[in-house]
Amino acid sequence: MRAVVQNDKNRAVLAVAALATAAAAVVSGCAGPGDGADVRPAAGQQAHRGAAPDSRAALVAAARRWDLDAVPLQPPAPPRLKPRITARDGFEVDGQEEDDLPPVFTTIPTRKKVVFLTIDDGAEKDPDFLRMMSELRIPYSAFLSNYLVKDDYGYFRRMQAEGHTLNNHTLTHPYLPGLTYEEQKHEICGMQEIMEREFGKAPTVFRPPYGNYNGDTLRAAKACGIKYAPIWDEEVFVDHWEYREWDRGLHPGDIVLTHFRGRNDWDGTMVDDMRRFLNKVTRDGYAVARLEDYL
Repeated sequence: MRAVVQNDKNRAVLAVAALATAAAAVVSGCAGPGDGADVRPAAGQQAHRGAAPDSRAALVAAARRWDLDAVPLQPPAPPRLKPRITARDGFEVDGQEEDDLPPVFTTIPTRKKVVFLTIDDGAEKDPDFLRMMSELRIPYSAFLSNYLVKDDYGYFRRMQAEGHTLNNHTLTHPYLPGLTYEEQKHEICGMQEIMEREFGKAPTVFRPPYGNYNGDTLRAAKACGIKYAPIWDEEVFVDHWEYREWDRGLHPGDIVLTHFRGRNDWDGTMVDDMRRFLNKVTRDGYAVARLEDYL
């Protein structure tokens, strides 16, 4: 009888705790994948209308809702003194320093256990992805190619309104070293013009398609107002990771690449892709920080 009474008490305590968590989620404005509530900003970003205060209970609820193994770690405050960004050894071009060309790099110099999520091209426009990343407050940087985003600039305006940065990934995603200087300049500067027209600002960050570039690429990028040309150290797919380094692991300051893709290209969705990404970085003790906060 005592065991039965004790079990009843335990169930009552759990029920009260569940109600408290649910109430906290409601108060903090948590919206489920199918709800139409305003999307909250990513960590460290501009406040979006209706943004709720940071709440551990809300993050716990969001991690459970999106079926994560654990609650993502929160990044430290952005550095007051920005690190000096230089071209990665072996990734320089002739005239790199003399002409002050945008550096190509794969990692941000930092001792903090942070990584940076970057997402390329813009083919898939998954509203669940926006909700997931907003509820979990995960920052990311998008590198857009016009031929893939021009059918729905509004999707990326919403992303921008949530505090995420939109960067240049050329007009048509060509193999840039196969083009002349003028052709490369058209691809990069043309995208700058579209970014300014559609999103109100021409970016200073550019990623060459496929990570391929030459001296003309960086000279054209500089002429178009570009200051940085990050590529990546790891790439995450819906079903696996790929690594640039021999140790096949994450390192402080690594830039991680993924793509706007869905079931038409992968055996899964962007939500599945982000679940794989977040589970690994959290398990390895890393938080996701905003790339542009370190530039």
